[in-house]
Amino acid sequence: MRRTHAVNSLAFPHTQPSQSHLFCFSLLLVVVFCNLMALCGIGFNSGLNGIGFKQYSRKSSSLILIKPTASTHLVRRKSNNPVWRRGSKINCSTKKDDQIVEPVPVDEKLVPVMKFKMSDFTICDCTSVGLGGRADEIVFEAIVNNPQSPLYNSRVVLRRYTSSQAQRRGKRAIEVLKKLARRKLLYHSYSMQVHGYVASSGSTNESSFTLVHGYHGSYSLRHWLQLPDWLPTLEATLALDEESVRKVGDDKVGGSAISRKLRLIRILMRDLLVGVNYLHSHGLAHTELKLENVHISPLDRHIKVGILGNSSDFYEDNPGNSTLDANMDRRQMMIAFDMRCVGFMMAKIVLRELMDPIVFMTFKSFLTKGNQPSCLREFLLPILCKNSPSGNAGLQLLDRNWGAGWNLLSSLLATKPSERIHCLDALRHPFLCGPRWRVYPPMDMIRWGLGSTAVRITEEYIYGRHQRSRLAHFIELMEMLNPNQEPKNWLKFLPGKWRLLYSTGRHIGLTLRQPSTRVLIGDVYLSIVQASDTIDTITLTSNINFSVLVGPDWPHEKRGISGKLKVDSLVRVTAGKRKYLKEETSEAKNTLYSSNTKDQVAQKPSKNWRRASPVKEPPSSLPVAKLASGEIEVTMNLNDSSLQKVNIAKNVIQEVRTLVPPEIFDVSKLVCGTFLDSRLLVLRGVNGSALLFTRSCR
Repeated sequence: MRRTHAVNSLAFPHTQPSQSHLFCFSLLLVVVFCNLMALCGIGFNSGLNGIGFKQYSRKSSSLILIKPTASTHLVRRKSNNPVWRRGSKINCSTKKDDQIVEPVPVDEKLVPVMKFKMSDFTICDCTSVGLGGRADEIVFEAIVNNPQSPLYNSRVVLRRYTSSQAQRRGKRAIEVLKKLARRKLLYHSYSMQVHGYVASSGSTNESSFTLVHGYHGSYSLRHWLQLPDWLPTLEATLALDEESVRKVGDDKVGGSAISRKLRLIRILMRDLLVGVNYLHSHGLAHTELKLENVHISPLDRHIKVGILGNSSDFYEDNPGNSTLDANMDRRQMMIAFDMRCVGFMMAKIVLRELMDPIVFMTFKSFLTKGNQPSCLREFLLPILCKNSPSGNAGLQLLDRNWGAGWNLLSSLLATKPSERIHCLDALRHPFLCGPRWRVYPPMDMIRWGLGSTAVRITEEYIYGRHQRSRLAHFIELMEMLNPNQEPKNWLKFLPGKWRLLYSTGRHIGLTLRQPSTRVLIGDVYLSIVQASDTIDTITLTSNINFSVLVGPDWPHEKRGISGKLKVDSLVRVTAGKRKYLKEETSEAKNTLYSSNTKDQVAQKPSKNWRRASPVKEPPSSLPVAKLASGEIEVTMNLNDSSLQKVNIAKNVIQEVRTLVPPEIFDVSKLVCGTFLDSRLLVLRGVNGSALLFTRSCR
């Protein structure tokens, strides 16, 4: 009868059940719940700390007592299976023979370092070339022959350290493994696996330390890249399938050789950056990143960085003490050092010429002398175009996507450590992201793309009408996006040597004219030196290199008597404004045009037309660096005494003035500077023409 009333109270919620009915219904639910748990082999008991759940095991007499705390909750998903909510706290203990045994901590159960004996290994006859170490290291390949070892019949590498400094590296690798043991799976995904060390005995040398680590193939990444057929071999080794292609954001597996190389470089660099970022996120710096210490695992076919025997912690002391600022500076410096090493690796992977030690030393000395890494293209262009005028595959790879590769390389090799890019930002860089990934470049990348495209158009030397209009448009966009608008910034970046690339006012070089004196113009430079007497005064020196071709006919090799024209002047840099003059139109014409446009839009509504973003009109004025020039001095030198005559010198100077822009011959006609960064410079003349320069480091 009570059960009937309870059911009726549930079926008709408008009735108010009594307290006895509620008590009976609650008791009924408890009985049903106990029967269900008994069928599953789970019991419960009550105590002072709440309800405890007992799970009985059929194989043993032990049971597990689970005591939920106040924050424990049960939730149901779509599968109707009770699961513990994330964030709940559960205390577990084992109960056997009516005695509660405290659990063993997880850290004590996990023993990542194993202790071996030399009798546990069978030494192989030869050692792979990709495992070579330093002078104080002896490397062996061995196979574990101990049946009791979990590595039985596995190939391992024994690395014996002889000197005291080498032994510290080996012991440091063990310490790093213990530190990262909580996430051992991730550690093995990005770094070479360290199994343990060989215990020293009485017969062995006490002054040596032997490290046992995993075998990750015969070659290092340097050896893979030095193979004659490295591209298809690495594609097969890295398992370049559709999933791998999707991870780098490409559309398909096939393609030209340049597209295949770019896809492979993206896979290598992304694996490397993810592994380095894993170390940095755990407070460690590798400090020894190079191609010889990077291997490709045959198991998961991913990049593995070398043994972390030379790694260092970001924080020497407790981060909570008074040396927090010093630790942050140390962290920034160590991350910057690792990123510089990653930049060197990227340069060698993309540019095969840098595999040559002599060329790489030239490349490295260019950076150590304090030159801007943004000028690497200007510096490496003669080396890359040595065998072919159009350059090699590496130059084409870095020039793609508006020079995104050069931008990433210069960000990795920045002179100041604070300006170097980090791993996460590098992974989001357009050079490492395929076309299927939507990447929003920052303003610096937009400026870089405009400048790189303008430089590439000037190198084609095909100045048709569309090329000239496009170059003029790019220069105007660069001027609107000028990052340095104050004169103090100009005085900081201006000093140096600049090479003239293009002039919107005059075509540089040969024309269809038949001059009396044939002159062939070479490189034109503009050297800027800050004067010592005043801060805002600079010395402008234009150097024009040319060749005088003697005779009525042009020689086939275009060689003649070399000469040089030099123009010096003192220039003062001040702040100024560049005003844009707009054409005035009648109000009636504008009104008629606007009314006709509105009528057309109102009469022809279509779904195909979308609302366009408002077109931004050019500004009425832009801040520029005003150049006020003084007196100029012109000197000319010819290497042949037969041409050093007054009449011949006049003809040569007149022909040079005809072939070069007038602002180069007379620097007083330079009115202002409109764009300046670490690699490009745009100056405007009195007639409105723009001169595009690139910083020269030759």
